[in-house]
Amino acid sequence: MSPGRRDWDVIVIGSGFGGAFVADPLVRAGARVLMLERGGHVTRGPHNWAAQGSMDLTPYATGEAAFRAEAGGQNPVMHVTGCVGGQSVFYGGVSFRMRERDFEPDPEIVGDSGALWPIGYADLETYYADVEKRLDVAGIAGADPTEPDRRGEPYPQAPPPFSPTAKRVADAGRELGLKPFPLPLAIHYRKEEGREGCIACPTCDTFACAIGAKNDLATGVIPDLVRRGLELRPHMAVVGLHEKGGRIAEVECIDRTRAVRVSFTAATVILAGGAIASPHLLLATGLAGKNPAGDAVGRYLCRHVNGIALGCFASLPDGGKQFHKQVGFHDFYYGHERIGTPRGRLGSVQSLQTPPLALVQANAPRLVAPFLGPGVRRLTGLLVMAEDQPRPENRVRIDAGARDQFGLPLPVVRQIYTERDEQARRALFREAGRVLKRAGAMFVYNHKIRTFSHVCGTVRMGDDPKRNPLDRFCRFRGVDNLHVVDASFFPTAGGVNPSLTIAANALRVGQALVHGLPARA
Repeated sequence: MSPGRRDWDVIVIGSGFGGAFVADPLVRAGARVLMLERGGHVTRGPHNWAAQGSMDLTPYATGEAAFRAEAGGQNPVMHVTGCVGGQSVFYGGVSFRMRERDFEPDPEIVGDSGALWPIGYADLETYYADVEKRLDVAGIAGADPTEPDRRGEPYPQAPPPFSPTAKRVADAGRELGLKPFPLPLAIHYRKEEGREGCIACPTCDTFACAIGAKNDLATGVIPDLVRRGLELRPHMAVVGLHEKGGRIAEVECIDRTRAVRVSFTAATVILAGGAIASPHLLLATGLAGKNPAGDAVGRYLCRHVNGIALGCFASLPDGGKQFHKQVGFHDFYYGHERIGTPRGRLGSVQSLQTPPLALVQANAPRLVAPFLGPGVRRLTGLLVMAEDQPRPENRVRIDAGARDQFGLPLPVVRQIYTERDEQARRALFREAGRVLKRAGAMFVYNHKIRTFSHVCGTVRMGDDPKRNPLDRFCRFRGVDNLHVVDASFFPTAGGVNPSLTIAANALRVGQALVHGLPARA
């Protein structure tokens, strides 16, 4: 084994929203921080606009990081995105704060799962504001009817006007008595010397931005941290967290560029690999057995009950060639008088971009692909995102009889939606369909999303040490110097995109580490 540098204050594993924002206050305070990332940098240029630039078709999602979908996935083997900046590089930029009531238990959602948030919205409010500034989020304060308290704080940027297609969808919603609003987007619209602003191209969501106008972590946050002293090591696959005396004594990696094993030590280790990769590593290295709630590690996996209501129109105002993922509807977030079943919280509805023709053709049967052009240009949709119930049987586990290329037991993921989950999606599908038909859709096709985007909850936080592997500062119980700050910490999923909450909580944990964490409860 080749020795690595051994005098780090903090090792951060993963460069997504959790890793980048937990590192931020530590780096600014002068701590020696090493960030380990399994993947490499995503190159930017015209190739990002091509069909093969969509996340699942790139080498960053089709490389060695894979898991077996025992149930609930669209493919028997599915892949985890591995690159500097994590999934932020390919996300659509939607940046919501969770609502105040998302932190309060809804019996319809929680059931007997014991999922309780040990923190509230007030604990994250200032961190939400800080993250919005760092990501330069564009939005209109007060436009969202369920918006949580912003203390009068405006968004850092004003959004551009709705595109013609987005305006048609928003107008249809208003005619039905709904309250459409501009989605808060982490996209660079400013005109500045040295950086291009958004050109409203249709390849944004699931694509890396070819011109760097999306405010993903690899574009702005991580380069700034590197300038301030962060040591970023890409192509480092972490394969061991070696515990001694109740602490992580060594982090073992495979340096993929040199094909050698290296090890690092630090006073504090922070795991931010994602809600599948992090429990996988905790289980594979035996650390779950050190935790009083070890049986919960990997369990209570949530992934929003997502779906796409696709409307086919005689024509779209812009032919589907202009970015129009701009409109949100939260009229059904807490339920609605028209919806009798299910009761309780539902979730959000968001406009969705017309899929690029080349991408659809790349995924269609070979004999059908050439004939899809006229139809695809007439499609636009609404994404429905319902909150799902945390259930212990939905989980990440390891298969000791199968190994990945790094020698770790292969992760296996099982996730089945409950009847209540499916009822929530059906209810939102109906409402989304009403909007699209009012906007002129000739017919609507409902497509269930079976990817593991928005996955969370697999190493949840909570005050009960027997049911929750993490405490309120995301410390891993039983191992004093280990924290987990990716989406694993969520007790429940809420009904909005999770990225801003991951980042705000990571910033909170990072600040607490700088100032000295309170004594363990």
